[in-house]
Amino acid sequence: MVKAPWLTIVGLGEDAPEGLPRASLEALETAEFIIGPPRHLTLLPKVSAELIPWPVPFTDGIARLEAMRGHRVVALASQDPFWFGAGSSIARHLAPEEWTALPGPSTFSWVAARMGWRLETTLCRGLHAAPLTRLRPDLARGTRLIVLLRDGAAVAELAEYLNTTGFGPSALTIFEALGGPRERRTDTTAAQLPKRTFTHPVCAAIELAGTGAALPKSSGLADDWFDSDGQITKRPMRALTLSALSPRPHEHLWDIGGGSGSVAIEWLLAHPSLRATSIEPRAERAARITANAARLGVDRLNVIHGKAPEALAGLPPPDAVFIGGGLSADMLDWLTTHLPQGTRLVVNAVTLETEAQLAHAQATWGGDLLRIELAQSAPLGSKRGWKSSYPVVQWSVTL
Repeated sequence: MVKAPWLTIVGLGEDAPEGLPRASLEALETAEFIIGPPRHLTLLPKVSAELIPWPVPFTDGIARLEAMRGHRVVALASQDPFWFGAGSSIARHLAPEEWTALPGPSTFSWVAARMGWRLETTLCRGLHAAPLTRLRPDLARGTRLIVLLRDGAAVAELAEYLNTTGFGPSALTIFEALGGPRERRTDTTAAQLPKRTFTHPVCAAIELAGTGAALPKSSGLADDWFDSDGQITKRPMRALTLSALSPRPHEHLWDIGGGSGSVAIEWLLAHPSLRATSIEPRAERAARITANAARLGVDRLNVIHGKAPEALAGLPPPDAVFIGGGLSADMLDWLTTHLPQGTRLVVNAVTLETEAQLAHAQATWGGDLLRIELAQSAPLGSKRGWKSSYPVVQWSVTL
């Protein structure tokens, strides 16, 4: 039996075997089993190991890999296995002492070298199994992106997405089989992409241009970014609410009574590590929240069609909770009984009845009460005057 580490994860490029470093070649030459995607297996030099195609779905390969524990095994992955690669998916199933890794140059490094771009100021995105809408928060004139794509057909889909969002003039460079003898480069724009077949593996370098709207980086997006039936926390109030919720990396939000999902979506836009669950009792609104989140690039929003507090049972605990309407004594009792200590709770109230509840809640649990009165200019006869919105009372507390 082989002592740990028994598994070596080898990053393989299109130039294999000529471009492999000595350590990677030695791992391949001494392996008893080599498991990897069929395309990678065809790139290997002559070896004595048994070659095993990685099965589909991917998770089936993990069980196959674990069954070889104790033998000398090489798992093949593309380029740098830990940058949008399979490395972390494999490593999390094994003890740290069971495996080692020999990464190759990443596709992002190859593209930056071809384009002459500073990699530290270029956004790098992996869209092998993710929708193109994940790019929406990145779309702004002057931004440089390197995007890994699912397959050749995704090139045309990327160009169409850039066109429909107003970024058709963006410079688009497509690389096929980058770093190997079959490498092919196509320089074009999203609007003028040639109608031809692109082959996998494929990636794109994008320098964004056009008249498309960029998502602001501050809280309080304009209301028209969200599809809504009118049930939405309006822009100024949303900005104040997100300030009170105070999102921090790796935190989880419960958005109770999601409406259009605007608060949960802006929470997620604040940082890629943030998570959110939106609970909405009306089916059509829950569907609208899902669509809004996908369109704005945060399809990781978990939308639950259900009514609080019943729908809250079993959810991962939150770091912050927002209630934009529909607060009841039962819900408040459930939250203050079940939420972990340190949870931040923010509640907005418009009606006198809910305002009275919040005054009682502050007297019981502390926190801050804020009364917010907003007015916008509006026509008044032949002139203009101020049109006031209903005042909103906001209670924020750390339990």
